[in-house]
Amino acid sequence: MKVLAVLSQKGGVGKTTLATCLAVAAEAAGKRTALFDLDPQATASFWKDVRPSETPAVQSVQAVRLPAMLEAAQAAGADLAIVDGAAVARDVAFQAAECADFALIPTRAAVFDSMSMVHTIEIVKQAGKPYAIVLNFVPPRGQETGDALATAEELGAPICPVFIGNRKAFFRAQSAGLAVQEHDPRSKAASEIQQLYDYTIIHLYSDEAVS
Repeated sequence: MKVLAVLSQKGGVGKTTLATCLAVAAEAAGKRTALFDLDPQATASFWKDVRPSETPAVQSVQAVRLPAMLEAAQAAGADLAIVDGAAVARDVAFQAAECADFALIPTRAAVFDSMSMVHTIEIVKQAGKPYAIVLNFVPPRGQETGDALATAEELGAPICPVFIGNRKAFFRAQSAGLAVQEHDPRSKAASEIQQLYDYTIIHLYSDEAVS
């Protein structure tokens, strides 16, 4: 079983949205997937409460119990576990990073989010795990995206080549307990999620992922 952590030290960067969409993409690709919600706000768990489908499995857990829950998921035959980390809580992020095979760090293309990105990178590096920055809520134009890319380049941080646009379809899907690719399969948002999933799987199953 592989473990993907979706981490950010700042709320409002779309962490849970990406985690749930990737979990649904994994299930669609034939992987038995478990999503572990470490966030005290339990956004992923609330998403599951209104979701019309039984899969993917979503479990709200405390960080200290994550290793045991991952072991249980593996014993139950899960192929992939996705960990939705908690914002701000450094110890929770570190616990998730330690358990992960690969981490995605979503960030908005804004200066303040770039600073929180730096803190999350430090945590993942401390855990010694491979990772990539994902630019989320990317506007159709403006210099913010270029600034965020420049910051990541200065840090020597790997950047996911898939940018996730600022699209209403994500919010509409989330409120209905769906992933965006279920809500509107032919949308640009659905295409971006599929590309992000493909990118993530390559890194999860490759020994060449850059740390």
